[in-house]
Amino acid sequence: MQIKEIHYNSEFVKQFSSLPKNIQKKAYEKEALFRKNLFHPSLRLHKLKGKLQGLWSISIDMKYRIIFKPLENGVILFISVGVHAIYE
Repeated sequence: MQIKEIHYNSEFVKQFSSLPKNIQKKAYEKEALFRKNLFHPSLRLHKLKGKLQGLWSISIDMKYRIIFKPLENGVILFISVGVHAIYE
């Protein structure tokens, strides 16, 4: 997987704006790390299964996650952000 650019759907933007400010700051830092080294261990990058098959997740911290979908040509679409319950 290669990252050329990251896009954000409207649901992600809405959820992100509802996060506590300290988590938003961590999310910005994790996104920067993701752009540099998507396999950095602290991101805990992994494919999702079941009804979320085809999507991936990275960790902001032990509680918060970002769910994304790799598109064509290195484009990543961030689709959801929040606590572990966003998987449901």
